[in-house]
Amino acid sequence: MASGSPSSSPDTATGSGTDPARPDTGEPLGGAGSDSDSDLGLSKFDCSAMEMVDQLEGEELEREFESAADRVRDLVQTASRDQLLYLYARYKQAKVGKCNTSKPGFFDFEGQRKWQAWKNLGEMGTDQAMQEYISLVNVLDPEGSTKERRTERRTGFGGATVSSLYQEEMIREEDKNIFDYCRENNIDHIGKAINSQKVDVNTKDEEDNEGQTALHYASACEFADIVELLLNAGADPSIKDIEGSLPEEVTESSAISSLLRQYTAPKG
Repeated sequence: MASGSPSSSPDTATGSGTDPARPDTGEPLGGAGSDSDSDLGLSKFDCSAMEMVDQLEGEELEREFESAADRVRDLVQTASRDQLLYLYARYKQAKVGKCNTSKPGFFDFEGQRKWQAWKNLGEMGTDQAMQEYISLVNVLDPEGSTKERRTERRTGFGGATVSSLYQEEMIREEDKNIFDYCRENNIDHIGKAINSQKVDVNTKDEEDNEGQTALHYASACEFADIVELLLNAGADPSIKDIEGSLPEEVTESSAISSLLRQYTAPKG
């Protein structure tokens, strides 16, 4: 097990990575969100509250970790996005060590989340990362934690499965929110969310540490129809993100800038 070994390509952490099927090489596969596991919604998977793995060591711990990584392939469609992020971060920590790649670019939303989840683990040791990873897998797949099933299903390290867990296409529809729909340019689902009256169009994305609203995302991605829909639904173009930027200041579209100014101008 490599712990804290340098990445072979630390300078291109884009979320998808050059080779997303090989996290064991340390090739970049980033993530983002906020500054703590709690903010990411991961604290609810506190390993002390889960069925903790016995104090395994050495080769026995590695074998258990390998088995857990292989079992994850059957959990992708049932685990929540927070659980997948939790597993992703601990897999990277166990295989590579402390996060050693740069933050992905602005538009790589999923890559930012993965990078942040990994970075949040700081100096966590390899053994602890493996223990916590195994514990959550056992909670999600209790039948698979039996020795008989482990022996039957082990087919290698399972890295390819784990590395591709949190791809955009793996996010279940019921887990998506208005921010996901903005990134997808999915105006129909945004309209439905607004009409349900269960969505505050001015809320900031809790999974992003940029403090941006849906209007920021739609403006930055230059989705004019969505910008107009959000504005008509009461989106406030005067809300600033954590860097003090307005939606108008994150877009390069003159048409969107003009539209935002219309809704910012004093009425009457």
